Amino acid sequence: MEAISSLPGVGSRSALRLALHLLRQPSENVHRFASAIDRLADEVKYCRVCGMISDYDVCPLCADRTRDHSTICVVENVRDVMSIEATGQYRGVYHVLGGIISPINGVGPSDINIASLVSRVRKLTGFSPEACVTEACATEACVTEADVKSGNVSSGQQTEVILALPGDVEGETTSFYIYRQLEGLGCRMSTLARGLGFGDNLEYADSLTLGRSITNRTEFKP
Repeated sequence: MEAISSLPGVGSRSALRLALHLLRQPSENVHRFASAIDRLADEVKYCRVCGMISDYDVCPLCADRTRDHSTICVVENVRDVMSIEATGQYRGVYHVLGGIISPINGVGPSDINIASLVSRVRKLTGFSPEACVTEACATEACVTEADVKSGNVSSGQQTEVILALPGDVEGETTSFYIYRQLEGLGCRMSTLARGLGFGDNLEYADSLTLGRSITNRTEFKP
């Protein structure tokens, strides 16, 4: 019960119920569950290019040559990558910050993966035939000059960084800080569209959301 209740959102009653449930399971099921936990701690690692969880040093997303490596979507955490991938609408790559700047919580720019993002963008925008575009050198994910010519990845002004961070104060602060760090590196920077969601009522929308919806209005297409 003590071990189970250490998980976030699990109270003593839930821990008791889960422990009793495990006791009723066949021993092989319990051992399989425990083995999965051991493998989670020992085998799962973070991609050294983007920070996504992976079984390998370079995750399958970064190793996929069919994706557009010149478009980097910056997200707060791994769950955001999974959410965007579930849409099936994005074919670029990612950069997981591992958090957002929050002075109240003692999280500063040096505590998240911003420096590696800047280094990654520098390699993209300052591409030369003698150097690799990504940090995944000497691996199957290494992007070469041939990839640039084939259109799988672009260099220079065509590089885009999408800031897909939360719309709260901490998210906006982090986006602004990243913007200042990447400013002048020759990349295009964009952010997710913000405004009213489907089914929202104007009466209950806050003024900031409603204002952004009006400012970022799009052409009506029935």
